[in-house]
Amino acid sequence: MIDFKNVELNDKIWMDPLIAIADVRACHQNFTNIFAWSGIYKHLVARMNDYLVVKTCSPTAGQHYFFPVGAGDIKLLFAAMKQDALECGHEFKIIGVSPENIAEINSLFPGSFEYQELRDSSDYLYYLDKLVNLAGKKLQSKRNHINRFKANNTWSFEKISPLNLAECWEMNVQWCLARKERDDSMLAQEDCAVRRCFENYAALGLEGGLLRAGGRVIAYTIGEKLNSDTYVIHIEKAFNEVQGAYQMINREYAALIKETHPQMIYVNREEDMGFEGLRKAKLSYHPDRMEEKYLAKAN
Repeated sequence: MIDFKNVELNDKIWMDPLIAIADVRACHQNFTNIFAWSGIYKHLVARMNDYLVVKTCSPTAGQHYFFPVGAGDIKLLFAAMKQDALECGHEFKIIGVSPENIAEINSLFPGSFEYQELRDSSDYLYYLDKLVNLAGKKLQSKRNHINRFKANNTWSFEKISPLNLAECWEMNVQWCLARKERDDSMLAQEDCAVRRCFENYAALGLEGGLLRAGGRVIAYTIGEKLNSDTYVIHIEKAFNEVQGAYQMINREYAALIKETHPQMIYVNREEDMGFEGLRKAKLSYHPDRMEEKYLAKAN
């Protein structure tokens, strides 16, 4: 069996280099996401040769693996994963599989897997320059929201630092209280992951920005470099009653990414999890590409 263990903060030291080898744009192949959501999805991790193997043991989603990232003989790794599934008494399933992964699997194990698209888990990617400039007719409404925000508020934008991180958390608490009656169960899960990000903000190497109106924090966002050309937004919150707050924090933080990480081409704003409102919001920015994900199930 593969020697899996619970995810700990110091696992970042050995996991990050293996994830970097794959250089993928999918948000689930990221230490922060694996660590932050491990309490919900019961992620387990293992190093096998020069590969990272992630196994999810969620009571609701069942047991499955991520496509391994790293370097070496992946055929041996697949054999070990298949044996682990057999010994644990569950199906051999791999989640978050990309079209490129499918091509590799089919070349190594022709006819051995069937695939199911996971639309709710597909990531939304946008050109960074587009989020900064918001040019063109399709994004006119975003510019209008921003102009109204500027006209109606005395505002400022600043980087998140140890001096203002607590203010962002307090804003997050108030945001959750305002939404609790509508989506309590999912909110509780998200709150757990967000809390882990705040509690380990510096150790995780996270970055962020906040938006003030009248001196009060009314929006914040947190992210980090995902791979060599893509930046990922893990969290973005704004008070709905402040018109244009979401559009403004999105635009201001995109400008900060461009300033501090000029090599970035894309921004990954993660998946919509099948929520209609979230899907509508992400589609309204007209994604430049979708990072498609599939479930691979051994025949």
